[in-house]
Amino acid sequence: MDWEEWVIIPLPTLLLPESVCVILPLNLAVMAATKGERQVEEGEDKEWWQQERMAAARHLVLRLVGLLGAGTGVAFIYIFSSNVVDEHRTKIPDELDDDPMDIQQHRRMYKYFKDHRQMIIKPASPKLLPGPLHETYYQSPYTLIIEFTDILLHPEWSFVTSWHFMKRPGIESLLQQLAPLHEIVIFTSKTGMTTFPLNDSKYPHVFISYCLFCDATHYMDRHHNKDISCLNRDPTKVVVVDYWREAFCLQPYNGLALPCWDGSSNNRVLYNLTTFLKTIVLSGVEYVQKVLENYTLEEDPLEAFKRHQSQLEEEQQCLAELAQAKKPKGLFLGRLTGCFWLCSKQQ
Repeated sequence: MDWEEWVIIPLPTLLLPESVCVILPLNLAVMAATKGERQVEEGEDKEWWQQERMAAARHLVLRLVGLLGAGTGVAFIYIFSSNVVDEHRTKIPDELDDDPMDIQQHRRMYKYFKDHRQMIIKPASPKLLPGPLHETYYQSPYTLIIEFTDILLHPEWSFVTSWHFMKRPGIESLLQQLAPLHEIVIFTSKTGMTTFPLNDSKYPHVFISYCLFCDATHYMDRHHNKDISCLNRDPTKVVVVDYWREAFCLQPYNGLALPCWDGSSNNRVLYNLTTFLKTIVLSGVEYVQKVLENYTLEEDPLEAFKRHQSQLEEEQQCLAELAQAKKPKGLFLGRLTGCFWLCSKQQ
């Protein structure tokens, strides 16, 4: 056998040390190479079949999604472009019945989504509160609109207790003292599912007259605004208390923006708020806007009110001292004038 019929195979192919080589006949080497090529071809065929199956599955999924989308679109058009029906499932005619069918469908869909958008943006009713009580019953002319979260309560979450709400110091004093003087209304931008149970469990209805939630707000510029023109109350006697100034941006001179409460126990904001609101009522203010206008630019309006109150007390004290200092002199002149008058009369 010639050396040309032999082939030298390195040992890494046979998992032997690299420094050793094995000499095999040429036909055995060709068989080994052919077997390796077959294995490579089988692997490529398997990979090709897997790719084909994946492509077929993608095409099937896309077709199903397309069919589902088309069916949903047809059902969507049929539902929202049909006439409104009454309780007997009878179609109610409208002003679009005389138009062609395709125009009817487009206009009814546009009208439906426009009404739905207005329902989200506008308050739930043009009159959110019932009318004032009759004369036989007493109702304070002043209305207090106060935020629930971070004004009266502060939510906190922990692994031990989960969500719990802390009462702000002075909340009982505020409700007890202001309930006879104000009609207290809770008006929050949160949903009623979370706020209403808390209100029922923590505050009796003898203090709080009504509760309004996010569906009663005016959604504008991605924010919930409280529009007091929909409250069915005299706007000159309405005070809005909130921690966010944009909440009453529609009537900025009816609002009082307090600092947001962080849950600290030494907070006395509600005590100062009680004094401020009692002063408005006892002073008989006819237009609360004229009073609140002075505090719209203040970061802490209650501190500004305390400063003004202390200045007013100092001025009144100074006037009283001046009046007291002038009083004896006036009495002496009065007595002297009286004596001259009596003498002239006797003569």
